[in-house]
Amino acid sequence: MNMSHAAVLGAGTIGASWAALFLASGRSVAVYEPDEGAEPRVRAYIARAWETMTQLGLTGRGDPGAITFHQSAARAVEGAGFVQENVPERVAIKHATFAEIEPELEAGAIVASSASGLTLGQMQEGWRDPAPLILGHPFNPPHLIPLVEVMGNDRTGAGVIAAAEAFYADLGKVTIRVKKEVPGHVANRLQAAVWREAIHLVQEGVASVGDVDRAMTAGPGLRWAAMGPTALFGLGAGDGGLAAFCEHFSDTFNGWWDDLGTPHLTPEVARMLEKGLQDETGGASVEARATERDAMIVALLRALGGAT
Repeated sequence: MNMSHAAVLGAGTIGASWAALFLASGRSVAVYEPDEGAEPRVRAYIARAWETMTQLGLTGRGDPGAITFHQSAARAVEGAGFVQENVPERVAIKHATFAEIEPELEAGAIVASSASGLTLGQMQEGWRDPAPLILGHPFNPPHLIPLVEVMGNDRTGAGVIAAAEAFYADLGKVTIRVKKEVPGHVANRLQAAVWREAIHLVQEGVASVGDVDRAMTAGPGLRWAAMGPTALFGLGAGDGGLAAFCEHFSDTFNGWWDDLGTPHLTPEVARMLEKGLQDETGGASVEARATERDAMIVALLRALGGAT
């Protein structure tokens, strides 16, 4: 397949970010977005992302102008070897999009869905033959965060997963394979678990929203950027390794787990968190905070010796 030309279906924040990364990799990109005002917004996003990606050395073979815009999904996928789907996460919309593009796909083309909540099995029901479809779930923003969660199953075509992983690797992505369908896949469940306890600590008056966030960024967050939690705890008992760590701290962790909270994201909780965030940020705009986030991600990636 012609993997030098890709399609992006849906050009919200995730789709625009994917488009920027595909362009930076030297590919041409066709974007489907029914919103008539999407083109200037997406071009502006790409321009901002381009500056950031250039700092990471990602744009040497790219052309930000190698992009076309379409209000037909079927037209957008013509000639594309790889299709990244990012339409709204409602199963009826996904199915309608798949039904539109399936007859127009090139032989051997791969369709990867960025879906974070829907499962692969749910999405496959929108196909006559779901062989080309996989899960290709990124972390926001995809042009900076390396992770892509990849999943296929017994209805996925032979070699599709391996080909998709090779495509993502050429973009500089880090892929993991999801072996079993669960809501939220892997990384979203991990961050949901952390955020649940962060909310609980604020609700219980243990610490402010800002201090809970600082506890993460100045503590475990720094370590987790280098190694995952199990690998890190494997270092925590010295030469004894993970077995010694578990033996020593089993009662401690079991006690902590028994005491963890189970809050729910109600309107009242959302207002509490929003007030805490406003107090912490002084009302800074979303754009300003996103720019700050991206600058820190670039610095981390440079420090770790890699990019996306």
